[in-house]
Amino acid sequence: MSNAILGIDISKDTIDVAILNGSKHLQIFSNDQQGYAELQKWLETHTDEKVHACMEATGQYGYPLARYLHQQKHQVSVVNPARIKAYRQTRMYRNKTDRLDAMLIADFCLTQRPGLWEPPKREYEQLQAQTRHLDALKGMLQQEKNRLHAGIASEYVLEQINGHIEYIKGQIKELEKAIEELIEQHAEMKKQYELLQSIPGIGFQTAVRLIAEIKEITTFENAAQLAAYAGVTPRQYCSGTSVKRRSLMSKTGNVNLRKSLYMPAIVAKRCNPVISTFCERLIARGKPPKVAIGAAMRKMLHIVYGVLKSGKPFDPNYGLCEICP
Repeated sequence: MSNAILGIDISKDTIDVAILNGSKHLQIFSNDQQGYAELQKWLETHTDEKVHACMEATGQYGYPLARYLHQQKHQVSVVNPARIKAYRQTRMYRNKTDRLDAMLIADFCLTQRPGLWEPPKREYEQLQAQTRHLDALKGMLQQEKNRLHAGIASEYVLEQINGHIEYIKGQIKELEKAIEELIEQHAEMKKQYELLQSIPGIGFQTAVRLIAEIKEITTFENAAQLAAYAGVTPRQYCSGTSVKRRSLMSKTGNVNLRKSLYMPAIVAKRCNPVISTFCERLIARGKPPKVAIGAAMRKMLHIVYGVLKSGKPFDPNYGLCEICP
């Protein structure tokens, strides 16, 4: 592990950095390729070794820098912002600025030694961007449809809305075709797609979203780790003998992956023999239907892991219970 630590606070236009290598140095750069090159030169003036860089997972603002640093042979960690927030509370920071955040992240990296990040393959990045944009377009389409029923009196406005609806529908159709072509062009993704389609309750929309958000299944050591990544694991709250609250879904994880499981879990509750039996058992034990659906989401993700990891299509008689408890 490198001795030099680089804490990075990302914003849309700038990156604040703090390097720890026996002393502390602070600097700010633009969040673009020129800024990355200037950061690399700055690092070379302050350390003779490769650094361990750490940053928060802040949407798409930070990943180009993470990939650049990885290409420069630095070690890179991209951590959940919730971990940094919790660490800030333990350190009792009373102020919050970009510069202080960079120092905090550097300190977090030094003391906690987070796991290293590996850049995903380009085709997975493309698929993720396309599926997320598809979701955005569908959200816009629903908004415009809702406006049609909002009692708008102007015929001109209604004509504009209907025109926009048709335009969005065309964009959705083109994007879905592009997603199909992307999957068809890459053998690994095509194989993942075919395996996922074998699971009752998973159709085209869910399969491509799962591939986009999970990417390579080898990233996860087991099904429980994948479920935790999606935030579908239960969160318990109990203390002593008197405090015991109802367990809830943690929802600490990839929200896009978690959202992609909700409707398929409802469908699978009816048509997937493994999940249907599982939910019936939960309801017979007195669990509310909402809790059963959350458990079905987790069970489905365990099945997804088993199918992708084994490379074999779904088979309810294969004994998946050993893989996805």
